[in-house]
Amino acid sequence: MKLPKYITFDCYGTLIDFQLTKTTIDILGERANATNLHDFLIVFRDIRYYECLGPYQRYSDLLHTSFKKAMDQCGLRYHHSDGDKLVAAVPTWGPFPDTKPILDKLAQHCKLVIISNAEDDMIAQNVRNMDVNFYDVITAEQAHAYKPTPPIFYYALRRLGCDKSDILHVAQGFNYDIMPAHGLGWQRVWINRNGRPGNQEDYGPYIELPDLTGLPALLGI
Repeated sequence: MKLPKYITFDCYGTLIDFQLTKTTIDILGERANATNLHDFLIVFRDIRYYECLGPYQRYSDLLHTSFKKAMDQCGLRYHHSDGDKLVAAVPTWGPFPDTKPILDKLAQHCKLVIISNAEDDMIAQNVRNMDVNFYDVITAEQAHAYKPTPPIFYYALRRLGCDKSDILHVAQGFNYDIMPAHGLGWQRVWINRNGRPGNQEDYGPYIELPDLTGLPALLGI
């Protein structure tokens, strides 16, 4: 694969260990025993996704709204402090073990950029936790739009002043990143850390890797 000018990364789940499920269960506490936890987590996941498709709201508000809707739907009592705890946990999450060594290597050859469904204040600490030299950090707050909608991808192109051919997008989120970037004609690498089934027939061609460690060799570095 040709070395791109920019490598854009999804943040949570790709670079940062996305611990939302564990954090959610911890916040629920004994309330988790009052519902089917597996079903609740699916409902919460799906509601977060569909909230990203609606009018823009700050990610902290989106987490509050989604958590409340999921708990209401599953018959659990929601407290505003539940959402506060969820929001407060996000900046504490650190990187996967492969994140810093691989990105440090890539940064010697390409400009590294984050494109994240986050707000600036929230992601700033996660970026510090990685200790990586990023060229830019692009957020939904800046674009006033979330992945998987096209505006945040178009915003990234305008902000970087480049064409889609200058970018390789690397992400774990299939629905949030790989699918929409396919529709926009971006080159993509799917970091399938959880061994989930993909869909080359409808959304290929993309390259699939189990983690970040294969990226340098893929790019001839």
